[in-house]
Amino acid sequence: MEPSLYVSLSGQLALQRRLDTIANNVANSATSGFRAENVTFDSILSRREIAYSGVGNTTFSNASGSLIQTENPLDMAIQGDAYFAIATPAGTAYTRDGRFRASATGDLETLEGFRVLDSGGAPLQINPALGPVQIARNGLASQNGNRIGTIGLFKLPVDAALSRGPGAGLVSDKPGETVIDFSATGIAQGYVEGANVNPMLEMTRMIAVSRSFEALSASMDQSDRKLVDAIRALGGAR
Repeated sequence: MEPSLYVSLSGQLALQRRLDTIANNVANSATSGFRAENVTFDSILSRREIAYSGVGNTTFSNASGSLIQTENPLDMAIQGDAYFAIATPAGTAYTRDGRFRASATGDLETLEGFRVLDSGGAPLQINPALGPVQIARNGLASQNGNRIGTIGLFKLPVDAALSRGPGAGLVSDKPGETVIDFSATGIAQGYVEGANVNPMLEMTRMIAVSRSFEALSASMDQSDRKLVDAIRALGGAR
């Protein structure tokens, strides 16, 4: 088979993955705390110095989404570069979705039922009978003036490999580092953060990727026709 067909095929596979990523971003543009995803590809040279598309590297946008006021005391939005930590069956995940609630046993949890962790990595408990919860910028939680714990804020290492977790969460191969400086990072109580997806930009990217995919398909068809014509010509020469 012509090497150009393999090159075009690797390009189509890369474009398909990028298209799937863009579609997922658009589908979650209204999901609280959702982080937009991007895929970049490197070229791989064969022994014949033919460039193929690599498997792709996934990155997540650190841009902040817009804050929406809800006035629900258990809704929280993060200002700055940090994440809440939640306990899932697969381990600790990190999320910007601060739509929390109190479970029947007093655990502060996500809408999916995952417990929210404090700054030490332990579940945080509240007692609804003691009145509304007050959350300070540094995560300090109190009821009726009595401290009940500190909601943890965690910064993910720059070199951490991230993947999608439950809901809007991310899973990191390295543990998050507890935030101790709240000059640029903190919690806004009574707010939730929207997705950091720009739908118009993502739709523009989707159109561009679709056109590139179609161009590669046309190129593969042309290469295939040339190969068929060459075979026929060689067969007729006999």
